[in-house]
Amino acid sequence: MTRWIHHRTVGLGYLALAAIAVVVGTLLSWVMRLHLTWPDWPLPLHGPVLPEEYLALVTMHGTLMLFFVLTVAPQSGFSNLILPAQIGARRMAFPRLNVLSLWLTAAALVTLLAAFFVPGGAPISGWTAYPPLSASSLAGPGEGYGMNVWLAAIGLFSVASTISAVNTLTTIVKLRCKGMTWQRLPLTVWGWFTAALLSVLAFSVLLAALLLLFCDRHLNTAFFLPSQELINGVLLLHHGDGSPLLWLHLFWFFGHPEVYIAILPGMGLVSMVLGNFSRRRPVAYRLMIATTLLIGLLGIFLWGHHMFVAGLNPFAGTAFSLSTMAIAIPASAKVLSWIATVWRSRPKLTTPMLFALGFVSLFIAGGLTGPILAQPILDEYLHNTFFVVAHFHLIMAMAGVFGLFCATYYWFPLVFRRLLSEALGKWHFWLTLFFAYNTFLPMHITGLAGEPRHYAQLTGLTPAAAALLGSTLSLQKHITTSAIALGIVQLLFLFNLARTLLRPPNAPANPWNATTLEWTPEAMLESGSPLIVTRDPCLYSPDGEEFFPQWESDSPPAASNPE
Repeated sequence: MTRWIHHRTVGLGYLALAAIAVVVGTLLSWVMRLHLTWPDWPLPLHGPVLPEEYLALVTMHGTLMLFFVLTVAPQSGFSNLILPAQIGARRMAFPRLNVLSLWLTAAALVTLLAAFFVPGGAPISGWTAYPPLSASSLAGPGEGYGMNVWLAAIGLFSVASTISAVNTLTTIVKLRCKGMTWQRLPLTVWGWFTAALLSVLAFSVLLAALLLLFCDRHLNTAFFLPSQELINGVLLLHHGDGSPLLWLHLFWFFGHPEVYIAILPGMGLVSMVLGNFSRRRPVAYRLMIATTLLIGLLGIFLWGHHMFVAGLNPFAGTAFSLSTMAIAIPASAKVLSWIATVWRSRPKLTTPMLFALGFVSLFIAGGLTGPILAQPILDEYLHNTFFVVAHFHLIMAMAGVFGLFCATYYWFPLVFRRLLSEALGKWHFWLTLFFAYNTFLPMHITGLAGEPRHYAQLTGLTPAAAALLGSTLSLQKHITTSAIALGIVQLLFLFNLARTLLRPPNAPANPWNATTLEWTPEAMLESGSPLIVTRDPCLYSPDGEEFFPQWESDSPPAASNPE
């Protein structure tokens, strides 16, 4: 039993679940893209994709990627692998709860995938599950058993994520080794800490919303349902007079912090990797800690910018618009710190460093469209178009994935004692970056042309719609080709991974000359002596030739400790 409780075993389990989810989610996205480009093409062994089946693909793709990849891998997977060692702890605070969280997450993933096989198929209400349509089985195929399965899966996931977040917070607060003060924590730990704080708040609210929606579906309540509604020609009468807007408030109170739950661990890692390979301490280190916390705090108050077209009071719209603009300040401070850290540093362009730089590039490219969508008058036109799809895929999905690849290449020698091929890694980076931009940048153009994000096809529309969207059809083929190529390129990474694991261990004890505690020599750990930290992370000599690890007791020269 002890072997299964070890935090690294649990971390690898989380990453395995995320790998399953990303493979299924990618395949679903390919089917969606092929159908959008060639809507009459019959799917092998299935036939033509019906509009309701396309909506089921959208729902399951979004759910898998948002919950089981971008939340599980950075926040649960890599934190279990690395966090205890980075703070000088031997384990997570609650090992058995850690295992319980893993198994609940696995049960949630199996339950969600089962939605494909229940009568009526998977739900068609999108990953946001807006009522009143999500509250009635009359809304279409998948809104009966499929929607029930979706609610059960996300409910299990919410419980698992909350348990995992509490475990992470307790570990950081209570199990830091002697001398590991809050200001000496690596920025990766600050990313996990802030994301865990957000997880406790966000997933608790989401779980409450799921329970209320379950009651509306099965217990004849009306939290989200008006007194009367007409669905598919059937007039439904309800005992209460609820409001679908309540679901939007509850869901997006979870949904926008979810963006930062997915991206903050990557921000912390990128800061440390840029410092490591630039051979200098990240510029404005304490400010970077403050901006991480500030992004988490402001992220709680931004949910209303997803609701500009939902009939909010104009004053509320203005408040949410201003708060959205405000979060650009700490985000911009991070970008400036990353650029200043690398500036004139002669960085070592290893594969982890390249993926860190790619993260910065995608974060900037996706973030530039954020202020546009933060303006209510502009959002009225762009809302629910492919412009929004392009925005969040660049700033969250692709930046988040680049953070995951950066973490994998950087920590692989630590976990498996093997170095991944640098040549294959660099090919993987450049091709992934090229096809990522080729896939998602053109979506801004189709969104500006008015292409809706949930339409199953763009041909066969009314003459007015065809005239509006006809110009995007050629871009659809380009996007689809690039999306398929982006997925195929990942076979390079899988080949690199498999080939390396089949070879004997070949990694030095600290191949990157890193300074944080996870790279502490095994002999020191096996000696049984408690770790004592006497210095900050990322300290290097002015010429970058010497590095001063946190596990050493002698203090570095004063000149090597710039702020």
